[in-house]
Amino acid sequence: MSTTEVDGSIGEPLKRANADTLEKYAIDVNRDLYSIPLNQMNPAHPDLFQANVAPEYFARLRAEDPVHLCEEGQFAPYWSITKYEDIEYVDTHHDLFSSDILNGGIRIGGRPIEGEPNPMSHLPMFIMQDPPKHDEQREVLASKFRPNNMNELEPLIRERAGHILDKLPRGEPFNWVREVSVELTGQMLATLFDIPQEDRHLLIHWSDTIERLGDPNYFETIEDGFKELWKCHEYFDAVWKKRAAQSERGFDLISMLVHGEATKNMTPNEYLGNIILLIVGGNDTTRNSITGGVLALNQFPEQYDKLMANPELIPSMVNEVIRWQSPIAHMCRTAMEDTEIRGKQIKKGDKIVMWYTSGNRDDEIIPNANEFMIDRPKFPRHLSFGKGLHHCLGKRLGEMQLKTIWEEIIKRFSRIEVVGEPTYLRSSFINGITDLPVIVHDR
Repeated sequence: MSTTEVDGSIGEPLKRANADTLEKYAIDVNRDLYSIPLNQMNPAHPDLFQANVAPEYFARLRAEDPVHLCEEGQFAPYWSITKYEDIEYVDTHHDLFSSDILNGGIRIGGRPIEGEPNPMSHLPMFIMQDPPKHDEQREVLASKFRPNNMNELEPLIRERAGHILDKLPRGEPFNWVREVSVELTGQMLATLFDIPQEDRHLLIHWSDTIERLGDPNYFETIEDGFKELWKCHEYFDAVWKKRAAQSERGFDLISMLVHGEATKNMTPNEYLGNIILLIVGGNDTTRNSITGGVLALNQFPEQYDKLMANPELIPSMVNEVIRWQSPIAHMCRTAMEDTEIRGKQIKKGDKIVMWYTSGNRDDEIIPNANEFMIDRPKFPRHLSFGKGLHHCLGKRLGEMQLKTIWEEIIKRFSRIEVVGEPTYLRSSFINGITDLPVIVHDR
């Protein structure tokens, strides 16, 4: 890794109190959706996701203005792409729509701060690169996630899933997210990084931190959040040095970064960026699918009955859960030249938001898309893992964890009963659930 000094500068926007930002952009999530003029709709507002009303906004946009320009709000201006085929088009034309962090990156609000080329908040990662750099850095890690290597992890995942489920309390409510979803994904992340299992809680903490940088309940300012996040770099800097000093090259993710031609000279900012990518990609997406599946089966009890009667439907249920939950709500791109989508004129430099969570509910492509159906045909494929060269590197691992834990669940429990309202994450990027109170019932 490069020894370039970390630039600790923080721009004024990051020093602004999170509570002030929250107040400035507050909205009424209970307002009648159809009383809002189309040109005032701002579907990226995180409060819509925390209140779980975003799906209604996207349903209206798909019907009335599927390529929608938002000109007001915290992240404006930006274009919302809400239909399946349009999302697929943007996602598979990387030459026309850039992911590079210097052009805007992959999440809304991700543009660099003017006048500060390398602040503490600037965290490049390979998913925020265009070819050839994206391809070169991604390839360093790709072999870890190939099918034969993933298959070798299946017995370990099954053993851990069984152990987690066997320890659950019976006859009393508990938070499924913390006791099950986070535990399984945290343990797997620690294995992939080859760090002590007792440190998995640090990984979960840093994963939570990245999504709560602007939350006044956790950090007074975004600056405070980034200071906490850089503790992750301190931890993994020590891991890097240890792996670099080993005589034999390991097959863990850090060793692969240490020895990869495209990654061995990363700056500290870039190293932290890629670590955060691996943590969030390996934790948030899978844990929210594990949780979302439990919630969906309770919301559609006839599907739960069908699952218990037909355990062979678990593989198709896994695909449906990932579609239904859409754990990554969106990805952003930046137009590199003037273009047109559905008759709308997109200008060079415009911000484009591909709403996977909306495309996955497009009933022109996916029949009965607003129904949760565990025996839904595999095709057309959901959008949750992305399309094109930026598709999710760890998708097989996520699917395997989800499939395995449900195989172990139905061996043990006749029902996982949701006994309270879920608490949703305040984020328009990670479509997350932070609390899901349940009681488990033995078979």
